[in-house]
Amino acid sequence: MYNISKRSDLLQPYYACYSAGFQVNLLNPPAQLRVRTDQRPLYAQASEALRKLVQGNGYAPGDRLPSEIELSQRLGISRPTLREALHQLEEEGAIVRKHGVGTFVATPQPVIEAGLEILESIDRMAERRGLSTAMSEAQLEERSASDRELEGLGIRGPVQVTVVTRVIMADGERVARLTDVVPQKYLSQADVSEGFHGSVLDLLLARGWPVLSHSRTELAAEAADADLARALHIPRGAPLLRLEAKLYAQDNGVVDYSTSYFVPGYFRFHVVRRIG
Repeated sequence: MYNISKRSDLLQPYYACYSAGFQVNLLNPPAQLRVRTDQRPLYAQASEALRKLVQGNGYAPGDRLPSEIELSQRLGISRPTLREALHQLEEEGAIVRKHGVGTFVATPQPVIEAGLEILESIDRMAERRGLSTAMSEAQLEERSASDRELEGLGIRGPVQVTVVTRVIMADGERVARLTDVVPQKYLSQADVSEGFHGSVLDLLLARGWPVLSHSRTELAAEAADADLARALHIPRGAPLLRLEAKLYAQDNGVVDYSTSYFVPGYFRFHVVRRIG
């Protein structure tokens, strides 16, 4: 039988599970750890806890994880739910499952790391890490902006927009789904029909008009719906990082209203904060 924690501290498994989103009573720890109720499916909560255990409890690439029976007992979930959680981690490349042998920690995939203080495209971020990117499932549409898009663009009246939706791949893996909504006075279908590799930001910067100033971005965690799950080849309900951004020109008008979904494990964002 395998110990869920390789560390000598007997309370370490409970700390790990608590940080992963589990309710644990450290004074009177239960025989089984129960998943805290939230809006995500149970297997998505369990996969998050397993990911934390793999990352935070001394497991190295190639190490074997505890058996399904022991994991399901410790997490207080059924084995079918555990298998769904393990399948999600396998899809993310975090583990390798060998039939009849066991489940092992996979060699970490390359991570795209960047500071959020600097506005740059995924292409530029990946280039610094020596990764190659490609665009897949690109969709281009010219239409009237929806009410939500009008709000995001800061425009009251009706306006025609160019909507660019695509999946970004890094070293052959689907890592992000991006959607940009741009007024047609700034971007038309003809502008992106040739030589477009996936970044509206890079296209605007290369063209030099309009002159860009800054971006305001909101970050949130979101569970993948059916459309995102299909596009990114991940289970429905899998956690994603959502960045909703407004790109401003120097005249303070919004040039681009974008929504980006990033698959965890492939990106690591940080913010440098200075003492005020």
